[in-house]
Amino acid sequence: MHPDTHLQLHAARSTELRHKADEFCLVPRAPRKRMRTQLGWTMVELGLRLIPNQPTPSTHSPRTA
Repeated sequence: MHPDTHLQLHAARSTELRHKADEFCLVPRAPRKRMRTQLGWTMVELGLRLIPNQPTPSTHSPRTA
């Protein structure tokens, strides 16, 4: 099979699959940029929850040589 023919068939099939997935999905998909932003802020929030809320006393601060 000629490579160009293979690529055309692949493109046609992937388009069909995308349309089927869109029909199957009941919830509309969020734009990719919005999803990345939401994921980023969720990770920031999680990180802030993992660090302690109380500041460490100055007597226990790390010392450098």
